[in-house]
Amino acid sequence: HDGHDHGDAEYDEHIWTSPKNAILMAEAIGKAIQAADRGSAEYYQTRTEEYTEKLRALDSELTKTVKEAKRDLLIFADRFPFLYLARDYGLEYYAAYPGCSSEATVAAIIEEVKQSGVLAIFYIELSNRLMADTIAEATGAEELLLHSCQNVSKEEFERGESYLSLMEQNIKMLKIALN
Repeated sequence: HDGHDHGDAEYDEHIWTSPKNAILMAEAIGKAIQAADRGSAEYYQTRTEEYTEKLRALDSELTKTVKEAKRDLLIFADRFPFLYLARDYGLEYYAAYPGCSSEATVAAIIEEVKQSGVLAIFYIELSNRLMADTIAEATGAEELLLHSCQNVSKEEFERGESYLSLMEQNIKMLKIALN
């Protein structure tokens, strides 16, 4: 995801980063489990409905957050596993990360941060934050975590963090970055 590209050929396997996709996934999994265990199908249907209701609340909160935001631009100084989140909620993005970004890309992102007035840049969980540190130092932007919900630290696991709790944290970070 070097730079800024919204071409149709772009692909991101991290489909769950959009609550809209998470709803579809939960419903499909629920139906498959109900079919596999027909004796408990009603239980699984109820649990699926309860969970998808929570996902719909996330979707609604995220939609409201973006709609009420002053800007629609995300700057990532790390890997970018949020293509579906950006597309589903109408967000623009720039991304650069170590090993896949040229000096020209990093310079262009630094310039974009300065020109756009973006106050925060993102990194993902378990990042070494080298690129984020570089861009933040050059621009004065705040570094914020946007969790891809694919990895959890030992501490997050012990706290019982879940997709729902991590996405709630993401919405808080987006509110900071987009306003």
